[in-house]
Amino acid sequence: MKFEGSFTQQEPIPEAGIAAANAVMQSGRLHRYNTSGDELGETALLEKEFAAFTGATYALAVTSGGYALATALRSLGVEPGHKVLTNAFTLAPVPGSIAAVGATPIFVETTEALVIDLDDLATKAEQSTAKVLMLSHMRGHQPDMAALVDIAEELGLSIIEDCAHTMGGRSGNVVSGRHGLIACYSTQTYKHINSGEGGFLVTDDADIAARATLLSGSYMLYDRHGAGPELDAFEPFRDTTPNVSGRMDNLRAAILRPQLAVLPDRVARWAALHDAMEQGLRHVPGVHLIRRDPSLERVGSSFQFVMPEKRAEWIADFVSRCSARGVELKWFGAKRAHGFTSSHRNWAYAGRFALPRTDRVLAGLLDMRLPLTFSEADCATISEIIRDEAGK
Repeated sequence: MKFEGSFTQQEPIPEAGIAAANAVMQSGRLHRYNTSGDELGETALLEKEFAAFTGATYALAVTSGGYALATALRSLGVEPGHKVLTNAFTLAPVPGSIAAVGATPIFVETTEALVIDLDDLATKAEQSTAKVLMLSHMRGHQPDMAALVDIAEELGLSIIEDCAHTMGGRSGNVVSGRHGLIACYSTQTYKHINSGEGGFLVTDDADIAARATLLSGSYMLYDRHGAGPELDAFEPFRDTTPNVSGRMDNLRAAILRPQLAVLPDRVARWAALHDAMEQGLRHVPGVHLIRRDPSLERVGSSFQFVMPEKRAEWIADFVSRCSARGVELKWFGAKRAHGFTSSHRNWAYAGRFALPRTDRVLAGLLDMRLPLTFSEADCATISEIIRDEAGK
């Protein structure tokens, strides 16, 4: 048996998005500020809709999730030499954004549930001078957010939430991204709404929203935003904030608006795929599933499992055998970064850290995409191949 589907094939852009994109191209007005009078362009309208979707007061549409993260740091006044706490288990754009502003990441250990270790967070926050936590909800896994917020408040930490993998999800009754001071989202092709590249920054803080808008390159046209602060919020910062251009354009916004409207339906469909994979792998010897917090409304766009008893050589061969049968697994324990998979060991620009608990978890951690082009029957086929190869 071989799986014939593609782990990288996304759904087509909705017809409404294609029509809206065509209208923007026919107008020639792709730049977000190429509007007249009181007209709100596609990007401003998207900001307004995304703010409503998340419940945030302010929303800024930008070129990527990574740009949103770096802009969040700059908006908080993070400068070269500062330290920023973050998960050891994350993807390269997170430490990359910290390094991009000249700051130093302080990696916090990861638990077997693939979330940040709250005890290690408290210890490293006390030991360092860090006043910012960039919390990555890596692969949709979130810690006990109430407990984390209590720790942050006690230690005076400002929280930036990286919600690239949780857009559309919730923790308890709280929309993902609404526990912290700032939240950042991605609309890269493999995320939950797709514009190729793109992202959002949301906050309830008018000063942060004003700085972020100026950083994105507003050319003092910040009155043309759909979910920006009042104009007087910009006055203290307009002449001292550099333009680090990263605006979203009207073409990408036009593609995204219809997708945002159907995101709840996508979340439900991903949950069904994720459940199907769990069911298929639940009793496979040597395969350990990740414990899920039942209070989370996850977005199951990817699936993880751990094979902690297996040696590195066996896992490398297992990944190769699954690939030969059409099942693409990413292994976080590999020595070298490959494709979209890397770990703290590969980020020499971020420094070297002793993270024994994280390393134990990553050594046997395997990951796969679950695009919405898959069916539950596809998940059954993939599970059968993994079960077969895991038994060899």
